[in-house]
Amino acid sequence: MAGATESIGILQFALDAIVNQQQVIANNIANQDTPGYQASQVTFQSSLAAALQQGGTAVVSTTPEGLPSGTNGNNVSIATEMTLLQENGLENQTVDNALSAQFTILSAAITA
Repeated sequence: MAGATESIGILQFALDAIVNQQQVIANNIANQDTPGYQASQVTFQSSLAAALQQGGTAVVSTTPEGLPSGTNGNNVSIATEMTLLQENGLENQTVDNALSAQFTILSAAITA
């Protein structure tokens, strides 16, 4: 049972990070015309992988995207943000499916 709850905890962290990532992408899109705005991105995949390998704690961090700025100092690329939004949606769906599978396994174990 500890393995299942650990898996659910990891998946919950991933889902929280994906939601955070979606909020940052939405903020970038909302500020596409704001002079001087610098797009951000959320990184959590490498932190999660390291935490799983080394037994530590995974963290979510927001960093600049590092894209070149336009003439108004803004570096939001709608094409990049839309691609990230689609990737984020697929990540969300994958983690949601995995989480549902874990709950199905737990439910089956409880009712058996």
